[in-house]
Amino acid sequence: MTDSADPDFWSFIETANTKLASEYGFEHQLATEVLLTLNRASNIVTYDLEASIHRPRGWSWSSFRLLFVTWLAGPIEPKRAAELTGMSRAAVSNLSKTLISDGLLARTPDETDGRSVRLALTEEGHARMVESFADQNERENAWASVLTEPEQRILVMLLNKLITNRSQFDVRGRN
Repeated sequence: MTDSADPDFWSFIETANTKLASEYGFEHQLATEVLLTLNRASNIVTYDLEASIHRPRGWSWSSFRLLFVTWLAGPIEPKRAAELTGMSRAAVSNLSKTLISDGLLARTPDETDGRSVRLALTEEGHARMVESFADQNERENAWASVLTEPEQRILVMLLNKLITNRSQFDVRGRN
């Protein structure tokens, strides 16, 4: 273990698990390690994609997620966009205003329900999403290529299992 005054992530996890067990009596150190590692991996990859692909285009990660969902599922109601992105409806509303003013999204009345609206990419938004995702997909492949194809499939299966098992207890979240 490294000097405890300046631990790296893994030595911090080791120290945390030891302290949680010995000083506080918590029993589920592996569960803590799994979720801290999952969160860490997600944050690192998300930050990398945002910093290397989206910020240079003037987008946040949240903006990209909304554009991505609208690109592939749109035209879409803001409520459904919020569900698919994992964002709140208020976040979708605020982001869509910016993306509309940037000329990437359009907001139109729903043809079947006059009280609803739909979000859709503009031609410019579509072109920029295709370009952006081409770069992102290459970066995704660079991240995932450390794993073999079977390992990637197993990881997806395990993450799906973790996510779908949440019905066993009262999970708080948007989705």
